[in-house]
Amino acid sequence: MELLAPAGTRENFLVAIEAGADAVYLGAPRLNARNLARDISLDEIGALIDFAHDRHRKVYIALNSLVRESDLSLVLETLAELEAIGPDALIVQDLGLIQLVRRFFPSLRLHASTLMSTHNREGIALLARLGCTRAVLARELTLEELAILARSSSIELEVFIHGAMCFSYSGLCLFSSYFGGQSGLRGNCVQPCRRKYSVVGGKGRGGGAGRGGYFFSMNDLEGLPLVPELKRIGIASLKIEGRLRSATYVNRVVTAYRLVIDAADEDAEAAIAEATRLIPEAMGRATSTGFFLSPRPRDAIVPHRSGNIGSYLGRIEARHAVAGRTWGQLTLKEQCVVGDRLRLHADRSGERTSFTLTELMVGATPVKQAVAGQQVELLLPAALSTAKDPGRLDVYRVDAKEETGQLLRGAAAPARSVKMSASRKKQLAMRIARLRPQIVIGEERVERQPDGTGRGRGRSGRKPKAEVWLRTDSPQLLLGRLPFHADRWVVNLRRQSLSFSGRLKGMHKGAVRDIIWALPPVISPAAMTALQRDIRILIRSGFRSFQIAQLGQIELFAGEKVNLFGDYTLNLLNSQALELVFRFGLQGVQLAIEADRSCLARAVAGWRQRPSADQAAKRSPGLLGLTVYGAPPLFTARLAADHFVYGRPLASPKQELFTIEKQEGVTVTRPQRPFSLLPFRGELEQIGIDYLVVDLSGVRAGKKDLQELGRRILGTDKVPALPTFNYRGTLA
Repeated sequence: MELLAPAGTRENFLVAIEAGADAVYLGAPRLNARNLARDISLDEIGALIDFAHDRHRKVYIALNSLVRESDLSLVLETLAELEAIGPDALIVQDLGLIQLVRRFFPSLRLHASTLMSTHNREGIALLARLGCTRAVLARELTLEELAILARSSSIELEVFIHGAMCFSYSGLCLFSSYFGGQSGLRGNCVQPCRRKYSVVGGKGRGGGAGRGGYFFSMNDLEGLPLVPELKRIGIASLKIEGRLRSATYVNRVVTAYRLVIDAADEDAEAAIAEATRLIPEAMGRATSTGFFLSPRPRDAIVPHRSGNIGSYLGRIEARHAVAGRTWGQLTLKEQCVVGDRLRLHADRSGERTSFTLTELMVGATPVKQAVAGQQVELLLPAALSTAKDPGRLDVYRVDAKEETGQLLRGAAAPARSVKMSASRKKQLAMRIARLRPQIVIGEERVERQPDGTGRGRGRSGRKPKAEVWLRTDSPQLLLGRLPFHADRWVVNLRRQSLSFSGRLKGMHKGAVRDIIWALPPVISPAAMTALQRDIRILIRSGFRSFQIAQLGQIELFAGEKVNLFGDYTLNLLNSQALELVFRFGLQGVQLAIEADRSCLARAVAGWRQRPSADQAAKRSPGLLGLTVYGAPPLFTARLAADHFVYGRPLASPKQELFTIEKQEGVTVTRPQRPFSLLPFRGELEQIGIDYLVVDLSGVRAGKKDLQELGRRILGTDKVPALPTFNYRGTLA
């Protein structure tokens, strides 16, 4: 069993190796799903790979950011350089990146990131077909489910064993992106799950009107007691989260898990006890065993306390400025040391500010540390001096002072970087130059098109008109008379909606052709058998069109003559990803719902003008769709916590309103107000979008609501403005 450690810095990499990690993972510069203050350069990574290989350790490179069309040039250069320096594998989520590696860099091994939300046999089987040698599984799986998957998997399986937990399934979280364009899929998550929310208009066990709680803030994962069982069922690798954490954290956690992995069966209990004593030294954060022991862990969230909060040091009692610097006075609840990583929690706004403590005063005397009970003054971050009054400020220690010097005392050190020879650089540049025209369309080819895409006009000279597809989780809606026309209907496949299939079939002559059944993005191993039965029933009834939410769901239709479409949860934002999915026979796919206008235009242009497409790919219909109206799930989670209040509004510190909704096997959190791109219908048609999805899932659909929606679709009357997601902004 492999122990895989994180490293966000060169020093942490060396600490991980010294502490006994079998492998270390690093982020590729500008293309990984962690927004680090400073990425490790490829030259530095090359030196670290040589150092690790000399010691028979492995290095994996996280190239796991969602790739925009404008990123493809950087991706190409990065892949070419990585092939030259020889990491042991790349950790990826973007299907376009997988396509590029398969076609042009086949010597690079691929591990599927947890951002691909892999959680069942079908997903694993698809990854094997794509050439991945390992799947990093979703954190939401139980030991029992992991054992089932391990028995049938043809590739290695990796699980997270320790560190921070997202509330939502990784790869299915839109919360950070929906309000401000900071995409979690691109390493820019602002962690809205860590904020305090209040229940509006009623009382519940997690809070009441005017009261709040950290309803979505998961405690850290700690799986030390479960290592022997994970080893027994055949999990290949245990992964520690924490590329943003300190060297102290990496050392303590790697040392702890090394003890347990190496222990003989008869010594396992003693090793776990010894290792458990090391963990509090690393972080001082509340932990749980996550989903390993139950799909509904009761200790995963403590709603009155944020899960990533660390050790409470006290409340700022007074603030004052000296020479342009802001100091905060408090009475310590625990020891504090210069160099500790601290976090301020502003009660009024819910905002959190992290900083490293650089100066500490007791009275007028500068000190290096202070103990519980002492009144001290901390030098606060500069941003606080210009901020509005934050109200009550609580201080927490979230990481201990770096001990890198002590931890690496006497350890061997690698070269700072490995410089490529001039001849090798020339060869690399020539190869990139040969490949670039096959992958990247030139800026001039986008800009010279009148619509920015290169999509042609019809024979009449007019731009093609996009179809309108109506999506719903209430089939009854389709049986009534709608105040607008929909070209096709997308029905969410659930037990309740299946019971309407006979009536839907008889709606009109073309109903079977016009209805598309949409699969959910999460299908647990236990639910898969029932879903397969439902699909067979629908196919026998004459339905032939289905929408998949994960690419692995293709496996459910093997041997069937069906028309398959892709949901926005495939996270497609570049022409290479589109080429890959269309090679699997999909008739149409939705582009990523979080895209801005520029991202959409470039992705469509790249697909329409793709220079590398062979004749088979060019014959594909290649229809491109986009969800243009709806209240999409911002969180899609497995946890159904006791403190959740379903159906009542929750308010964020910024008074954004949401509701939690229980579905089959998941809970989803939606914004109360839908977004709408319908005012930009003409623009989207010019960009080259073939069908526009109006999604009423979880949205009010009374008579007046539908009439207003009809006016929005027709664009005939003025209607209240709605948010536009990232379309008019920038996806970061």
